[in-house]
Amino acid sequence: MTKAPDPGTLTADPASGLEGVVAAHTGLSDVDGQNGQLVLRGKRIEDLAGKVWFEDAILHLWHSYIFCDADELRKAMGDARQAAFSSVPLIEASSGKLSIYERMQVGLAALPLDPDRPQAVTISGALPVFLAAACRVSEGENPIAPDPNLTTAEDLLRMMGDEEPDAEHIAALDRYLVTILDHGLNASTFTARVIGSTEADMKQAVLGAMGALSGPLHGGAPGPVLDMIDAIGAPENAADWISEALNRKERLMGFGHRIYRTRDPRADVLKAGLKTLQAGNPKVSLAEKIEEAALTALRKAKPDRALDTNVEFYTAVLLDAIGIDRTFFTPLFAVGRTPGWCAHVMEQQTTGKLIRPASLYVGPKPA
Repeated sequence: MTKAPDPGTLTADPASGLEGVVAAHTGLSDVDGQNGQLVLRGKRIEDLAGKVWFEDAILHLWHSYIFCDADELRKAMGDARQAAFSSVPLIEASSGKLSIYERMQVGLAALPLDPDRPQAVTISGALPVFLAAACRVSEGENPIAPDPNLTTAEDLLRMMGDEEPDAEHIAALDRYLVTILDHGLNASTFTARVIGSTEADMKQAVLGAMGALSGPLHGGAPGPVLDMIDAIGAPENAADWISEALNRKERLMGFGHRIYRTRDPRADVLKAGLKTLQAGNPKVSLAEKIEEAALTALRKAKPDRALDTNVEFYTAVLLDAIGIDRTFFTPLFAVGRTPGWCAHVMEQQTTGKLIRPASLYVGPKPA
């Protein structure tokens, strides 16, 4: 029989959600909330997103676990997309009541893991195929087979129905995918590490991570940002609309972050990506005016709280500008984060340690 832990040795507040408790040592990403920095394996996110392709950023993150060069990884990812298309008929046959996200999970659950290809490559290559197929099936259209010779961002846009994706749209989507590649030990990443620590295969870990991401407290905010922008409608309405919302004690979507006590660095990375998309898109300039009005109002209404622009605000604006429907935002986030989940599983499994925290019983005593 295992001896119960001494309550005096348990330092985590059960009401804290484990906030501030170190559960892993990682060389993958460092989220510095006080200084507003995100570092991936020694490189700031500003030096990756918009500077290197998604596949190059993945290779940087996987450096200690997948041994190949950039060209080899691009080919392997393309081959993995092509192989994943064989599972698409199961997505087509799934219930029409399933969401796009659930259809992606169906495809992943049915995905064969090729023993001759790293599981991280197989899974990361498959998710864009499953997203595009699920989107087209939901719209009553036939899925489009992948082109293994393209980059992930270009092929994803093409499979979603854009026969010749605009170069600026490809670059913007690629920037977004790099920006969300990894972000510390968030709920979905922790879930992946817990499952991976049991020596379950990586597919099970990613399915578990997708389940965690589906919760509205984790992956659900970018869509409502667009709802807010649409409700405001014009720059001259921003100040009054925001003031009224704050008076009603409503949360302004896209502002504030659980970790960052200053501006989310990913917000600026994505905002920079909008420069080439701004021409002819009034929603982009409207969003900038709303951001200015919101930050002014928040500093006045809540001077004791650090509420600044977070990644979700400009995620919504950027993805809308390249024609991605807001209902696809969480599924697309899963595509970008999957290689990060895989990296954490590989890192956890090198330790050989099962994640098994203690709990403190506070229920009724036996009679």
